[in-house]
Amino acid sequence: MTPAPPDTSIRTLGPCRFSSPLHRIGGVDAPFKNDATDRILYHSHLLEDGRDCSTPSYEEAGPREMIYFDPAKTTVGIVTCGGLCPGLNDIIRGLVNRCHLQYGVTRTYGFRYGYEGLVQRYGHSPLLLRPHSVEQAHHFGGTMLGSSRGQQDIGEMVDTLEEMNVDILFVIGGDGTLRGAAELVKEIERRGLKKSVVGIPKTIDNDIRYLDKSFGFETAFAAAVQAVKCAYVEATGAVNGVGLVKLMGRDSGFIACYAALAGSNVDFVLIPEVPFDLDGEGGLLESLRHRLMKRGSAVIVVAEGAGQHLMDTGDATDASGNKRYGDIGHYLKDKINAFFKTRKTEVNLKYIDPSYIVRSVPANAQDNVYCSRLAQAAVHAAMAGKTGMLVGRWHGSFVHLPLELVIQGRRKVDPTQELWHSVLECTGQPALMR
Repeated sequence: MTPAPPDTSIRTLGPCRFSSPLHRIGGVDAPFKNDATDRILYHSHLLEDGRDCSTPSYEEAGPREMIYFDPAKTTVGIVTCGGLCPGLNDIIRGLVNRCHLQYGVTRTYGFRYGYEGLVQRYGHSPLLLRPHSVEQAHHFGGTMLGSSRGQQDIGEMVDTLEEMNVDILFVIGGDGTLRGAAELVKEIERRGLKKSVVGIPKTIDNDIRYLDKSFGFETAFAAAVQAVKCAYVEATGAVNGVGLVKLMGRDSGFIACYAALAGSNVDFVLIPEVPFDLDGEGGLLESLRHRLMKRGSAVIVVAEGAGQHLMDTGDATDASGNKRYGDIGHYLKDKINAFFKTRKTEVNLKYIDPSYIVRSVPANAQDNVYCSRLAQAAVHAAMAGKTGMLVGRWHGSFVHLPLELVIQGRRKVDPTQELWHSVLECTGQPALMR
């Protein structure tokens, strides 16, 4: 049965009374969008019963002819939260340049070290950002504003926005960060304030729902491919060589899948969405033994959230309230070595964990462009008074999505669809290792 269509309506702060300063860019009229007529369909294909589905649809991102905020009187804030990700500095640079150079907003503050920067008792003074201070930022990885994890007091954060007269807050982060942004919107509305909160989704795991991809993913899996290639070289250079690579992916295995497909020399891909057993005739260890007997080497790519059912990790949580996962990489390393030792079979296992290298590299050219366009779309939406939303790409177009819709769950690899079947074809691994 087809699920109920999502609510795609976007909240606005009120009527737009100011004419956009973007009427002519480079001597040509700006491609203004209309909320009612410029829509991107939610469905890109026929429904299961063959009917064409024209609803629901998303607002298409882009400049609006009339805007809510007076640029000369507008103050903007930017905050980056959560783990590092390629492209953060590109987004910051894009937001600052778009606000200053296109809209004429001269007060843009960068809040340091994530949501901590919005709580004054931590003492993180905000940075006044201008185009000259961000012009080289995109050449570097990480975030020039710093980041942090963990929940902060929503009331204190809104107090800071009020004291600094911040009209627009751009929140750059993943699932937990966007949940925090949704709470900020609720508190702002409870107080009757007219402030826009616009999210820009950031996650290496590519697990934001209703989006084609999140920024940084292209760069991350390209860097991950290099680690997989190194594992292959190590594995083929030794007797019964095994290259074991652990990649990011707490709950979604997209990086592991794409890295395996791009490298084309991986024998096993283990992801959170597909459970597996270690022992038994159909388990991973016996499957690995058969692969070594047949080929003499093997490469295993495992997402960090895979195989958690095999380990006793307790109920501990991290600063963001997420369950602490066991280290599946070291767990598999020890289990594989012990398995072959009991069978008196030589195995040469090389374990590679490139997580922090992948997270901290600068964005590649593809992500440079993507981040720039996301920043443009975010500024256009915020200046038009839209709030409680994020910008992203859907079916190749940039759109507006409600925060409440996106934070309801995570996007995952569907084991019944083409991506996972492509992985199975590429690796030749058993569909079920149980």
